[in-house]
Amino acid sequence: MLEIALGSALIYYAAKEAFDIKEQPAEAVRYTETLDSRQDSFVRMHREPVLIQPALADQFRGIVRQAYDYSCGSAALTTLLNGYTNLDVKLTEENVMNGLLKFGETEKIIERRSFSLLDMKRFVTAIGLESGGYKGEFSDLVSQGQPAIVPISYAGFKHFVVYKGYKDGRVYVADPALGNISFDEIRFQEIWENNTLFLINVAPEKRKNLLALNERDMRHVDDATVNRYAFVDMQYPQFYVEKIADKASTIRLDKNTNKDSESYGQSNYNFLRLYYKNK
Repeated sequence: MLEIALGSALIYYAAKEAFDIKEQPAEAVRYTETLDSRQDSFVRMHREPVLIQPALADQFRGIVRQAYDYSCGSAALTTLLNGYTNLDVKLTEENVMNGLLKFGETEKIIERRSFSLLDMKRFVTAIGLESGGYKGEFSDLVSQGQPAIVPISYAGFKHFVVYKGYKDGRVYVADPALGNISFDEIRFQEIWENNTLFLINVAPEKRKNLLALNERDMRHVDDATVNRYAFVDMQYPQFYVEKIADKASTIRLDKNTNKDSESYGQSNYNFLRLYYKNK
């Protein structure tokens, strides 16, 4: 009986050490590595839960994603209100859509299946904030120093996005359909519809900075960087590279037709390699 009890205790201990039975968050992934691969034992493991999140969650960080193909205006306005104004409640797109339908030009909204800047202004006024649509140059958009809703014409569609900021020749926007994206300055000016912007006037002490630029927004890779690293020389001796290339190539037996060669008329093996070149 003692042997059975000891055996059961050892089995329980091994199982307890091998498996983490504590409840883990939904976003936790179990990471396990062997501390010493020469000793195959359950107790010689390092385990820890690593919290991860889908890339899509970061892509839409701080953005209310549009629920319908025609609701970019309501989603953009919800994003701006939640991210820039210190309201007592956090709005949903449904809240804002209902408000736009109630205070906006309801019949025109239904007819065109979209919201206008005038509808936005009326709703924002109804909740006690000042706002307005303006027209200006690109320098005006940058110098006003606050997020704004801007209409763009992109990929054949008219669309509302939230301008977040400008840095080093790039314009960063919160797109209700695509998430946090950026455009080259020249490209943005090409698609910016009528140089129009919609601003909400908020006292400094009542502002939020959830739409401010951060490092994650600026993780784009420009063409020069791609070219530099995609075609960088390999850091290996040339003879080693030749050896790898020969091993991966096709071998063909050819007759030497060079009359000046010592091996003229003899058959030699040639390595046929496939090369790629950037057009």
